[in-house]
Amino acid sequence: MDAEGAWRKLAEGNHRFVTGHQTHPHESLRWRESLVQGQHPFAVVLGCADSRVPPELVFDHGLGDLFTIRAAGEVLDNSVLGSVEYAVEHLGIPLVVVLGHARCGAVSATVDVVRGRAEVSGDVSVLVRAIEPAVLATPPDGDEARFLAAAVDNQAKRVASLMLERSVTLRTAVQHHGVMVVAASYQLDTGEVTRLT
Repeated sequence: MDAEGAWRKLAEGNHRFVTGHQTHPHESLRWRESLVQGQHPFAVVLGCADSRVPPELVFDHGLGDLFTIRAAGEVLDNSVLGSVEYAVEHLGIPLVVVLGHARCGAVSATVDVVRGRAEVSGDVSVLVRAIEPAVLATPPDGDEARFLAAAVDNQAKRVASLMLERSVTLRTAVQHHGVMVVAASYQLDTGEVTRLT
């Protein structure tokens, strides 16, 4: 399966989820037993840790289908990037999706810090610092909800771009092996995933 085929498969699963016609594939005992011999996921999804956005449910796929990595605000650190590199290089996955989502708490907290409305402590500050460039790059908007939505999309696009900037492995896979790295956004109210890049 190539990268576009993998995206179509995700989009088809998301359509089933949105319309309430999920098939919940690859959950049977027999299928689970078959995975003992190895895994062959068709897409990497780096998503937010938010409990409302589990990729396997959002895309209506099951065990062994998605190589899922989750971090608040899709923050990219070395372990996350290494996980993506492993999936692409060793599992031969053709598609990497950075999945942001509406009303992301990590992005919202960063907006509050940037605007001087809040402070964070502990390691939460690491998340805020990582997301801050996306918030600062978002054009001003008097509508708070619209600004947050734009900042969420910017964060997903920025992380997708950073992956390629920081990883020779991923750049090589994109340039020579047809791998795609895309950003996408999930809408909490409709369940729909929209491709951004």
